Amino acid sequence: MRVVVSIGGSVLAPDLAHERVEGHADAIEELADAGCEIGAVVGGGGVARDYIGTARELGANEIELDDIGIDVTRLNARLLIAALGGRAAPSPAKTYEDAGEAMRRDDVAVMGGVVAGQTTDAVSAALAEYTDADLLLYATSVPGVFSADPNEDEDAKHFEEMTAGELVDIIADVEMNAGSSAPVDLLAAKLIERSGVRTIVLDGTDPQRIVDAVLRGEHDGTDVIPEGTDDQMTYWADG
Repeated sequence: MRVVVSIGGSVLAPDLAHERVEGHADAIEELADAGCEIGAVVGGGGVARDYIGTARELGANEIELDDIGIDVTRLNARLLIAALGGRAAPSPAKTYEDAGEAMRRDDVAVMGGVVAGQTTDAVSAALAEYTDADLLLYATSVPGVFSADPNEDEDAKHFEEMTAGELVDIIADVEMNAGSSAPVDLLAAKLIERSGVRTIVLDGTDPQRIVDAVLRGEHDGTDVIPEGTDDQMTYWADG
């Protein structure tokens, strides 16, 4: 089974504690040991926001700010690579072609950002589409997709499952509300809809949840089901 795991920077290394990075590396190694081909995409998190905020005060333009964010995601990717040791390609992949080639070699491919204007949410979805992944998993700091930002609206509804089209509509609505944030961005949602890749969005702060979702289909997040496919979560059964 080919799997792309997207790990938010605030999930992987919120305070640069090595134990958190090691825990996620252990989870990825468990998936690889079970026979999964793994691509991992790492976000920038709070560290990226701090650098971008300082650079903005210094007068950097938006493209320069995006490039700084990409640099930070690649630094976080290097932390994960260091924790994975010989299981991972030795440096962050800078293109989808490089990541796909690493996965075909049975290395864990680790990426950060790719180009300005595109978040690692979208990079993850694009990598899943490029490699024809069986599953795309977003390890976020929230337990799935909600009808509104649960940090802003205590009445926000949690979705156990939805179609990719419904995901696009929900994310568009959430992003229209000032100050709200969504677990994945709109471009990522549209790429998921286009590719038809099975997707899970869950709280990945405990790395074991990633393993349980991929290998056993057990999770408390949101299952995004491609149009026209069986809604039973049997993607893990084929190994």
